[in-house]
Amino acid sequence: MRRTLSLALAATAVAAATAMPGSSVVAATPDTVRWEPCSEKAASEKAALPPLECSTLEVPLDYRDPDGRQIEIAISRLASKDPSKRRGVLLTNPGGPGVTGLGYPAVLAGSGLPQKVLDSYDLIGFDPRGVGRSTRVTCDLTQEQQNRGNLPPYAHTAADVAREAGNARTVAEQCATSRTAWMLPHTTTANTARDMDRIRAALGEPKLSYLGASYGSYLGAVYTTLFPKRSDRIVLDSNLGPGGYDVTAMRLFARGLEDRFPDFAEFAAAHPEYGLGTTPEQVRAKYFDLAERLETKPIQGIDATLFRGLTFDRLYVDANMPELAEFWQALDTDRPVPPSPPLADFENMMAGRFYVICGDNRWPETVREYQRNVAVDRLKYPMLGGSSAGIGPCAFWPDERAEPPVRIGDRGPSNVLMAQNERDPGTPLAGAEKLRQAFGKRATMVTADQGGHGVYPYGPNTCANDAVTAFLTTGQRPSQDLACAAEPSK
Repeated sequence: MRRTLSLALAATAVAAATAMPGSSVVAATPDTVRWEPCSEKAASEKAALPPLECSTLEVPLDYRDPDGRQIEIAISRLASKDPSKRRGVLLTNPGGPGVTGLGYPAVLAGSGLPQKVLDSYDLIGFDPRGVGRSTRVTCDLTQEQQNRGNLPPYAHTAADVAREAGNARTVAEQCATSRTAWMLPHTTTANTARDMDRIRAALGEPKLSYLGASYGSYLGAVYTTLFPKRSDRIVLDSNLGPGGYDVTAMRLFARGLEDRFPDFAEFAAAHPEYGLGTTPEQVRAKYFDLAERLETKPIQGIDATLFRGLTFDRLYVDANMPELAEFWQALDTDRPVPPSPPLADFENMMAGRFYVICGDNRWPETVREYQRNVAVDRLKYPMLGGSSAGIGPCAFWPDERAEPPVRIGDRGPSNVLMAQNERDPGTPLAGAEKLRQAFGKRATMVTADQGGHGVYPYGPNTCANDAVTAFLTTGQRPSQDLACAAEPSK
């Protein structure tokens, strides 16, 4: 969906420039990474964030042919400043797919990651294959296609789904015929996990600890499934289900909005100055009223699709609720809508996302099945179900798959800690519970009674945050799944 990012992703989008490698980046050799300062210009752009070191690493395009064509992975480091407390490396990923992670160690450090964690690890960031400063992919998306975003328009009828199929097919064909189509079969979560293990080996570490959020939860789950003996302490935050970013996860966005929306409705009702209603029920009614009006006639370039998308996006973070209420108020009264800053490099972000989610899993391939899904979800989750169940490029993706999806199971050491908000719009609790079940004895889950996307270290719940910090620094997890009660926002 256009401009839809989690808290972690949004922070990374702001800070990605803090870690762009300059021209002095030195390529890594096996078991040796030569770090160089990231570009001076980038470091000065966000003085509040600590400077990072950067390098690049060559990895196989196709791990079935390890000596064949190689691609580059850009990596970054925020080194521990206390050698006596350092215990290894903590590889990080902010989510996506399609999002740069090179600046994420600095974002984490600037967002309240406890000093004891910073002392315990070198924080490692990287741009996954296909993205950012790593070897990139493209779908040659036009500006209009970028403006349409990642989710299709809300389908009110079966004919709406059939109409959208043409746009979805066009994007799939562009991806499959682009100048980077040679990467199409190999830009997958499994191969990104293998790249992570190459990073571990290049750093000379026997094991890898990991902190990943949103899609990064699935990436970490795949890594620890493929490399259980090389996994140290694995933290998965804001969890996708065991199938990753598949059609089920896409449809769950609609449930996530329904789970989360009552928090905003309560906020808006408590602030009558916005004019959105004095009860949660009235605020919910206003949502449907605005969407219907914008379907008929966009206001200041905002149509119903963008309205739904921006509402979904802003509910990722509690602090955005006043901004969202003002946005609704402006639309309702036809006052000027504050402009949203454009996301940098959005074409690569969208293309990287399509390559991974369409390449990881097989999606329904008939228009009729999407029509059925929309009919179900439109009734079940009316706020977003007509969109998130709709048809996209994955329906028309090339059939070639290098391998089946990685099956997440309970084989391996018990070294996974899952952190999850109860009312997460992007990765709803329902999906996290299925991943927890798939992991069995391997995982423990900490659930926080709060809304939003992202628990650690951004959220205000000290119970959940303390549990993650304790695991990263001592290796101790709660003895059983832990439910953390609601706490007031800081």
